[in-house]
Amino acid sequence: MNQNAAGSNPNEMGEGTKSFTIGDLAREFGVTLRTLRFYEDRGLLSPRRDGTARIYDARDRERLSVILKGKQLGFTLTEIRAMLAEERSASGPAMNLRLSLDQVEDQIRHLEQQKLEIEEALKELRARRASLAVAA
Repeated sequence: MNQNAAGSNPNEMGEGTKSFTIGDLAREFGVTLRTLRFYEDRGLLSPRRDGTARIYDARDRERLSVILKGKQLGFTLTEIRAMLAEERSASGPAMNLRLSLDQVEDQIRHLEQQKLEIEEALKELRARRASLAVAA
């Protein structure tokens, strides 16, 4: 879809405004349709409906970008929702994943702890694999 509104198309949302289908956003961001519906169910995205079709606007597209960046950085959807809520109250046209120094430090500690736990699990699994290979 990715349309510039200027005609009489019902999916066009206003002068110069772009709209996107669920498929448009899924392809652009490399996520599944189910992922987008899940984010909608969780109140993170709010497309308008045209019959059964979901029509996303530029704001939803920006929010999706922030959600995915937050997920990439290891934040939970609850944490991302709080960040998006703060973003709504901020003065500025563009959304961004605004993080405080404390949030960054906490997330670094959290991810480092997860990394240690993963490395320990891998070490144990490799040891089990080696003992199973010897027994075979």
